[in-house]
Amino acid sequence: MKMIFLIGFVYSSLFSFAQYQVGHTTITFNDPARTGGFGSGGGTGRQIQTEIYYPANSAGENVAVATSEFPIITFGHGFAMSWDAYSNIWQHYVARGFILAFPRTEGGLIPGPSHGNFGTDLRQVSDKMLELNANSSSLFYNKILQKAAIMGHSMGGGASFLAAANNTNIVTVIGLAPAETNPSAISAAPNVSVPALVFSGSADGVTPPANNHEPIYNGLTSVCKNFVSITGGAHCYYANSNFNCDFGEGTSSPNISITRQAQQDLTYAILDPWLDYTLKGNCTSYSSFQLALTSASGTQNQTTCPNASPVSISASNATLTANSTGNVLTYQWYYNGSAITGATNQTYNAIQNGNYSVDVTYTFGCASSSAYTQSNGTAGIEDLKTHFSMMPNPVKDDLKVSFSIDGMKEIQILDLNGRVLKNYFSDKSEIFIDCESLLNGLYILEVYWNSLNYQTKFIKE
Repeated sequence: MKMIFLIGFVYSSLFSFAQYQVGHTTITFNDPARTGGFGSGGGTGRQIQTEIYYPANSAGENVAVATSEFPIITFGHGFAMSWDAYSNIWQHYVARGFILAFPRTEGGLIPGPSHGNFGTDLRQVSDKMLELNANSSSLFYNKILQKAAIMGHSMGGGASFLAAANNTNIVTVIGLAPAETNPSAISAAPNVSVPALVFSGSADGVTPPANNHEPIYNGLTSVCKNFVSITGGAHCYYANSNFNCDFGEGTSSPNISITRQAQQDLTYAILDPWLDYTLKGNCTSYSSFQLALTSASGTQNQTTCPNASPVSISASNATLTANSTGNVLTYQWYYNGSAITGATNQTYNAIQNGNYSVDVTYTFGCASSSAYTQSNGTAGIEDLKTHFSMMPNPVKDDLKVSFSIDGMKEIQILDLNGRVLKNYFSDKSEIFIDCESLLNGLYILEVYWNSLNYQTKFIKE
């Protein structure tokens, strides 16, 4: 049964989410307070050359970012491994609508890498990527959703927890076989409070779980933390084949009993819904993640994540109420499967017949209600009329239009020939329309809400 779930989940992931091509650009960030690094062109101080892969409509170098806003994943490479060993990671997640940033610092053998500098690089790149959203000269201007994760493998996994310590600018941290570092990732773990996900291979002889992955996980103070042990899993299999990593593993890990592809598929089956929930706020993905933890074949898992309280909808005439328990942070109502703009209160006035549902987000966790069919709502034009008012009429300067319904409304001012003179969109309960520039006479005010519209007339004097 578990294997059927895994195959179905991976199949769905590949075909439901593989919608973007991979764009690439290189940016060298700079930290004037430090020295060294890798790259050039970022200014005086430490150079942090970063390879960035992002969703685009056509693949290529420096091509336009696809039309949307995308969350950031900053990824730390393993010891003696370069960023391009992780093309499997960026190809998978760019297609699903994530931007991935790979700092290239601390990649050498001699001198040995500085784990502390690498952790700081990961943290700074994550912050600087978020800032690009407000930079009008950047390729990523208005393209970055203000949600960020730090993820890494091996040395980069341990450094990710250094970067996540006391860090409120990220929403999650993920370690793929995270290694103990110097300074200590194990000692830093109690200062990590964001939701965390740790992957471990039971046959990993490079970073034995008992000395690396497990104490990092146990030390975390996150409200929600998860440990995934892949039975017979390897240290290097999260990445593509890499000589340095594979050589080390070949001398230390004789009990690997899984293929590289199978290990990556198991990782994606659990990591995909985790990222969709934490970075994209997809409520149903939280349930998918919890299901994946219990259903993915060949894993032994631990979790402290709370179960989200069930949500039900009750109705009193046209007023729908979301019933739930626990510390609720947000509500989002849906009509026939589409989010209703501005409908973020516990109650919703459903004046239109149809199917309604609501997502409820807690301190950590998310739950969706079943669909509720509203069949006796006030759904006619006359009823829409009762949910808005305007004054004064006649008007000289500002016309005040008030609403007792939630969601986005479109308001138009037309002349008697039907020409649109003014057009407004608002999800507010009140909007003021400047009528001073209108000539004296009779005009039409038309209101659109969902599939309904209503017209009335007013006088400008």
